[in-house]
Amino acid sequence: MARSDKQARGNARSSLKVRLLMVSAIFLIYWAGLTTRLFYLQIIKHDDLVALSKRQYDRTAKIYYGRGVIYDRNQNELVRNIEMESVYITPPEITDKKRTAKTLASLLKLDEKEVARKVRSDKHFVWVKRKAPFEEVDRLRQHDLQGVGFVSEQRRFYPKRELASGVLGFVGLDNQGLAGVEHYHHSLLKGATLRQVIEKDARGRTIHSLDAQGKQRSPSHDVVLTLDEVIQFIAEHHLKAQVKEYDAKSGVAVVMDPHSGEIYAMANVPQFNPNNYAAYPPRMWENRIVSGAFEPGSIFKPVVAAAVIDSGAASASDTFFCENGDFKIGRVSIGEAANHKFGLLSIKDIIKKSSNIGSIKMAQALGSEGMFPYLKGFGFGEKTGIDLPGESPGFLRDLPRWSALSLASISFGHEISATPIQMAAATSAIANGGTLYPPRVTRAIVKGGQVVQGLDKPAGRRVIAEKTSRQIIEILKSVVKEGTGTEAAVPGYDTAGKTGTAQKFDPETQTYSSTDYVSSFVGFAPADAPRIVVLVMIDSPKKSHWGGVVAAPVFREITKEVLRYLNVPSSEERVYIMDRA
Repeated sequence: MARSDKQARGNARSSLKVRLLMVSAIFLIYWAGLTTRLFYLQIIKHDDLVALSKRQYDRTAKIYYGRGVIYDRNQNELVRNIEMESVYITPPEITDKKRTAKTLASLLKLDEKEVARKVRSDKHFVWVKRKAPFEEVDRLRQHDLQGVGFVSEQRRFYPKRELASGVLGFVGLDNQGLAGVEHYHHSLLKGATLRQVIEKDARGRTIHSLDAQGKQRSPSHDVVLTLDEVIQFIAEHHLKAQVKEYDAKSGVAVVMDPHSGEIYAMANVPQFNPNNYAAYPPRMWENRIVSGAFEPGSIFKPVVAAAVIDSGAASASDTFFCENGDFKIGRVSIGEAANHKFGLLSIKDIIKKSSNIGSIKMAQALGSEGMFPYLKGFGFGEKTGIDLPGESPGFLRDLPRWSALSLASISFGHEISATPIQMAAATSAIANGGTLYPPRVTRAIVKGGQVVQGLDKPAGRRVIAEKTSRQIIEILKSVVKEGTGTEAAVPGYDTAGKTGTAQKFDPETQTYSSTDYVSSFVGFAPADAPRIVVLVMIDSPKKSHWGGVVAAPVFREITKEVLRYLNVPSSEERVYIMDRA
């Protein structure tokens, strides 16, 4: 019995020892596994887990801050920034998703289905509306919705609304320049890209929103334009009124300094408001002054006359027989506008009366090989290099591709296309004594209030002699005094210019329309000491299509007001000043 008890106690101790060994082995295995797992997580996967933690608990939003200001030539702000607030959500934090989506959509004026889709997202950060109006944000704040947050941003603001919109352009949601000066100078204007960090706790709830870092950056560049907001307003006002009066498709006007290439005004009608550019069709964003190429029609005739006279092929007083209004080149019959029947005309009278046949005759005196270098010299068929995006070079065939009709057609502004800025630059060369200057809209680049790049007057190239320039000016003065451009006369100032009435080419019928025209006038004043060149083009006017009727009055009104604004003395005032001297 005693041996049996002793054996039983021995077996019990043996069993306990086995169990202790098993438990110890299990703890050892568990400890080894835990240590291995901790080593894996803390050493091997450390960087990945830290990054995952940041994605779960920290949210970073890019904020575009401090884009440069755009000024006119007199330091008036044309474009600046305003502080706005953007709305975001943290969907996991939102409990009543249906109510939240409905409230957000209603107060922020958004599509409820789209907002509901964002609210149901499993992401920890979702934009709802960027740069929302103040009144919308204020109403939303009053609801104190769970999971809804706000971030300060800057929005581009155009205080003059439509003024110079075709030149200024606009920016996208993230302040990237998309058109006009905003696009051309984006690298200078863009400002800083900052990061707004939004921290979350373990449940994804917002616990703190840090202010954007890096605002102590170096200041961005500002851009000073050659535009004058007063002259720009004058040009837009009169152009808009005439486009409306004649129910035209569109219109453009340019006011330019002929001695430097600086642009005082670029008017495009119809206009758009860059504060809300998306509400307008993309065709209205276009600056047709640099991107729209037209057959210029009769405003091209002074360029032809300048080439003929400068080359010595003919003089201003030389006469040409204008075939009594009926001239044939091969099988093609060419007539005069309004069925005029001219006989012998001098070059001066050809321009004054705007004779098509006379233009052909004087161009033939020079010939195609003589004419082509002058056209290239005046800048046709190539970009002017203006500091704006989207410039068109226009169209000028290479000389070997000219047909038997090319010289005749080009002599009165057909079979060639030019942008309004090319025509304004070419006319400036005639007005200033014969030098072609590249047109420009940028006057200076400024940083921290200091000019870092002052844009000096660019070097021009001589295209005609000064003597030729003076002769063409006298011819163009006669156009306004007694020719087709009498409606362009500015009281108190000698004015020079040329009318144009160009038939539009119909690509469907492959013929020139007999009902659709581009009416134009280009000129300068005071004629003998030009301060401004003004070009006006009105596309597809109704009621009348003659350049002298439709475009010339716009030139007159713009020129009259701009000369007074620039304090340019009239003829009478100059005489008075000279008498007193």
